[in-house]
Amino acid sequence: MLLNELFAFVLVLLSLGSIWKDVTKVFLPKLKNERTFQHLTFAVIFALTTLWSAQASVKEGLAIHFLALTTLTLMYGWRSAYALSIVVSTILAIIGTIEFSQLPEYLLFSCLLPIWVSYAVFLLSYRFLPRNIFVFIFVAGFFNGAITGSTHLLFNSLYIAWHGTYDWPTIVDNYLVFVPLLAFPEGLLNGMSLAMFSVFKPEWLRVFSDRDYIYNHYHKK
Repeated sequence: MLLNELFAFVLVLLSLGSIWKDVTKVFLPKLKNERTFQHLTFAVIFALTTLWSAQASVKEGLAIHFLALTTLTLMYGWRSAYALSIVVSTILAIIGTIEFSQLPEYLLFSCLLPIWVSYAVFLLSYRFLPRNIFVFIFVAGFFNGAITGSTHLLFNSLYIAWHGTYDWPTIVDNYLVFVPLLAFPEGLLNGMSLAMFSVFKPEWLRVFSDRDYIYNHYHKK
């Protein structure tokens, strides 16, 4: 299915253009000039590499793992988060967790699309729900992580079915069946992470503002 791999590769190339300005104008200068940000980013890369390496599968090609992409997206913004996911995915290919030939598909379906979902859910919560820290933790964190993890499995399932690797009943019985089992722990992982960061290290969250989520809430009262 060379056409499928080529399609994923082209989409990944196009996506790089959308993150170029943010990465070069914001992320890289901050990474170069701030030692604390360097340590944080390298720790994030190591943590994600370890987390994504711990994959489980019933059948070959139907691997599942925790994402933590909601936390990554809210820490760095979706563009820089995607850039970091490229670094982590490349490391996974180097150490043999995934094949280099699978890298474009992996970047598209296990990185870019879940990151977009995470950012979209955050934007919707920011726009339509009350702006307080509890909404941020439970909606933008917990429920966002659960939704992102579930849609990630759905995206992969649809692509695998389109690719023709397995038929749909096999995918449902050996892959989609894990959606209810993974949704809660994925949500818990992201919700707890964002709860700790918003309380102890709010400066680590690019989308978090004390003015929006804490001070405005109490001033309105």
